Amino acid sequence: MCQNSAMPTQVNRVSGIIIIVLSLTALLAVLSGYTHPLLPDEGTAAHIFQLSIVALAPMALLFLVTADWRKPWRSARPLALSGAALVFAFGALYYLEHYR
Repeated sequence: MCQNSAMPTQVNRVSGIIIIVLSLTALLAVLSGYTHPLLPDEGTAAHIFQLSIVALAPMALLFLVTADWRKPWRSARPLALSGAALVFAFGALYYLEHYR
């Protein structure tokens, strides 16, 4: 039985890309709320935001489990980018819900 040592690296790389894409999707879904008038109910963008946040949790866990902790800065970059996008998304959502 041959074990491939490159498999966790590939999984980590793909999961890192996915967490960035999901975070940016959540941010874009919130920012699209600024282009539409306020609606009395949730729209499609709200559901896209919710689904991307829910999908982000297992992907982030997979990323953390497969990370190479001998190179912490390499693992920190996707997490930092994803975290920054999420902070902006939740900040924009808070502003949209309370001040607009």
